[in-house]
Amino acid sequence: MSKAKEMQNDEVLRVELKVLKQEHRDLDAAIEALTDRAAADQLTITRLKKQKLALKDKIARIEDKLTPDIIA
Repeated sequence: MSKAKEMQNDEVLRVELKVLKQEHRDLDAAIEALTDRAAADQLTITRLKKQKLALKDKIARIEDKLTPDIIA
């Protein structure tokens, strides 16, 4: 892959990473809001937590792609 193409791909990954991190924060806020309610729907909270965990995994994969391998 050419250097220019690789840099373009990295930029796309950085934008996607930013979006995923925002979604992760939004889910965190939604979970907190639902948990604070007296009649919290545990099934909905569990589903949101699973979505949040899936986003965390995607974030980790993208960060691994963006971080260069350093051979010690």
